[in-house]
Amino acid sequence: MGTGVLFDIIAGILLTGSVLSAVHHAEVVAHKVGEPFGTIILALCITIIEVALIISLMVAGGDQAITLARDTVFAAVMLILNGILGICILVGGVKYYEQFFARTSATTYLVSIVSILVLTLVLPNFTSSVNGPFYNKPQLIFISIACLVIYGIFLMVQTVRHRNYFIVPEEHPEGVYIPSNSKTVISFVFLVICLAIVVMMAKGLSTTIENMVQGFGAPKSLVGVIIAAVVLLPEGVAAIRAARSNQIQSSLNLALGSALASIGLTIPAVSAVCIMYDIPLVLGLDKKDIILLSLSVFIVMLSLSRGKTNVLYGTVLLVNLAAYIFTVIVP
Repeated sequence: MGTGVLFDIIAGILLTGSVLSAVHHAEVVAHKVGEPFGTIILALCITIIEVALIISLMVAGGDQAITLARDTVFAAVMLILNGILGICILVGGVKYYEQFFARTSATTYLVSIVSILVLTLVLPNFTSSVNGPFYNKPQLIFISIACLVIYGIFLMVQTVRHRNYFIVPEEHPEGVYIPSNSKTVISFVFLVICLAIVVMMAKGLSTTIENMVQGFGAPKSLVGVIIAAVVLLPEGVAAIRAARSNQIQSSLNLALGSALASIGLTIPAVSAVCIMYDIPLVLGLDKKDIILLSLSVFIVMLSLSRGKTNVLYGTVLLVNLAAYIFTVIVP
């Protein structure tokens, strides 16, 4: 018992230090490569490690883990759209009253996110080739290719053809410190290491978290929400710090970019593993979750439609997050 408690304390300390360190190194890399590349790097790093964590747990869990990918992706999307985005908008609104961003960037993100969300988490409930919230193998291959096409074209738009959509010049004044190449490489290596530690600590603490959740009598699905929150901590802290510095465009790039990468890359990767290992994969959400997801996406679309934010938008998103977590605990 004493050893277990000591391990949890050490893991918690390592987790906190890794999150703070990851945010620092991500900011160093972002200063070097500029926007929107800096936020893309952080989103991709965390998504790749998140995918590795999901796949390792699914392969080890077999048929008992058939809903793991769906639950993790759904929890990540809800936490990002309502939690990270809501806190950023609320923090910025409290400090600056209104913050301004490029509406074209929000529209570009949301068009891609909504399409992939419906294809991966809603449509499986309404296909007839297989009974239940499943895709058969040809459908799974098609949906995976569709996700990769949408995400690939989005990256091309974000970094090449319409990069100006995702940059607000006033957020990046002249004279900003630019780190050297060597320092940037070192920071990138440490960024990957810190993110790996975050995921390993989340995986190591999963049993402790599960026991704690069961001790409170809460449903097991809450474990996935807590682990997703831990994995998203570096992105969340970085996005909130950007909002506090009146860089709401960077916050949006981090939050919405992470949501898009989370579903656009995770589903194809997990689908490939499930096809290879012949593991059933449940993707379709139940009716309650579809309603909560639709509400969240609709409120985000309305909140970002005017190109400026205020405290009300952030408050409503956080209330949506509270409703989601409450209905996980009290279904």
